[in-house]
Amino acid sequence: MANNLQSSLVRDFRQTLLWPVQLMTDDLGPSAVHCPWDVLKATPNSPWREIEDEFLQSASLLSETRYQEFVTFMPFAQRFLYGEGKHGRESGGYGESPIHIFTRNDIREVRITLQGESDPLILRVSHIELYFFFDIDVAMLALEVTAKDLPLQHAMEVLYRLGRTYPNYWEESGEGGHCAQRIEWLDPHGQVIAASDYENKARYLAFVKENHVPCVSLHWAALMSPLVQHYSEQAGEIRYRELEYQRMPLMAYLSFDDVSQLSRGDLIRLGLVCQPWHSETLPFTEQFLQDFEKNNCYDRYWDDSRQDAWSTTRIMSTGQNFVVVGNHQHRVFTNEKTGIKRHYQNQYFLLFLIAHFQKAALLMLSDRMVQAISRLDMQSEDSIKTFRNRIRNATAVFLRFTHRYWFENVSDQAVAKDLFALMLKQLDSADLFEKTRRRIMDMAEYLEGEEIKRQADTVVRLTVVTILGLIGTMTSGLLGMNLIDLTQVSLLEKLGYFSIVFIPVSLLTFYTVIKSRRLSLFLDALSNEGAGLGYKLVKLKNVWFGRLDER
Repeated sequence: MANNLQSSLVRDFRQTLLWPVQLMTDDLGPSAVHCPWDVLKATPNSPWREIEDEFLQSASLLSETRYQEFVTFMPFAQRFLYGEGKHGRESGGYGESPIHIFTRNDIREVRITLQGESDPLILRVSHIELYFFFDIDVAMLALEVTAKDLPLQHAMEVLYRLGRTYPNYWEESGEGGHCAQRIEWLDPHGQVIAASDYENKARYLAFVKENHVPCVSLHWAALMSPLVQHYSEQAGEIRYRELEYQRMPLMAYLSFDDVSQLSRGDLIRLGLVCQPWHSETLPFTEQFLQDFEKNNCYDRYWDDSRQDAWSTTRIMSTGQNFVVVGNHQHRVFTNEKTGIKRHYQNQYFLLFLIAHFQKAALLMLSDRMVQAISRLDMQSEDSIKTFRNRIRNATAVFLRFTHRYWFENVSDQAVAKDLFALMLKQLDSADLFEKTRRRIMDMAEYLEGEEIKRQADTVVRLTVVTILGLIGTMTSGLLGMNLIDLTQVSLLEKLGYFSIVFIPVSLLTFYTVIKSRRLSLFLDALSNEGAGLGYKLVKLKNVWFGRLDER
């Protein structure tokens, strides 16, 4: 490694991992809502505790930090993030926030052993949170770790390796490819709560062979508990499965004594979250990276000439990653109240959360459509009925998602507006939204067409029965109702005569319904003035002797 990586210290290192997962549910009706947060609250001995929103606490004043965060967003985004106040709730408005947040405090540190290193690193766990969203079967795990005076080489390794849910491959030594050698969650007393098992190749291979989905490492599975991975043998009411790539989306904040000492190669590796290497080299070819600054850097606070002391903050976004670097000494970057550091912890995190939640929700809805189609058996009436219910449910959820959660802009403040637009563009969420909308609308139109066809077929059958029944009705009407005088007979005889007429008429009506489709073809032929007598007689014959598949 170049001396730059060995000598540069990250004075303040923060990494926030965001893991979106799909919650698996039984088939629910269009009006049913899955409430996993209620299940989690009712789970005995669960390490998760729901966070009471500051807006709902008894204090008379809101904290200034939360106020600054609140006013960053536009009203519709505020209702999504914070709900409505008491007047809105009392008038039947939006109500409380649709976000339910849980936290756990039993994990205080992460001990990570990097490949090729003998001494592990100890990172402090700043917070662990689990987000649920009303009416959307998606949960998001947020984990933030911090460190002080961390060598840049180690910081890059942690960024690259910490957020891996399973290995891509295995090295010849048996260690998981792209993963840390070992990751351990430590309790307040330094005791290990759970550890990674990336080296257990047999477990991952067997799980994929049997279930056709990747297997989550043991330390991540333990962190999510009592939520359990779908298809696993563990018992649990709340089950989940992964939605995206095995490397979690991440945010990072790194402050340096002098950020200008970082080379272009260092900055690109940080922005793309690549493995550390010689500072004078690039991670990829110059041709591939020629538009990196244009497409991935938000340089509102960055100036290559360094003419102003405050112009030393670079924000880099790739959709999957959001990385901020700057000078540790300058208050614009490190100020705990109004600096970039505070924005990173609050506003920028919420922008990142919303963008990835929207993508995860759209992927979840697309998966539901695939599952509905894959389980459809056109030969089974029960399967067709279940398919209709699933499509109607997915359509209803998508419509509610569109009006409650889908925004292409969440703020009028310049920086927040620009950053959110950049995230949506890089995640390609607008295109994913439109594709999902078209697929769901296609399904809805298919169901509507099938319903209209079924209703039309019923009308045709009833029309045929009515026409044929009209013959008997008119005949009885012309002959009068006193064809057989039953006024002097007993009630028992009247019931007998009634049965003699009722049974054959009923059988004739049912038989007419059975043959109604073919009789309708005969009536069409009979009404066709251009058709000859022979054609009409053939159609009449087909009522009893035609092919079963004739329509």
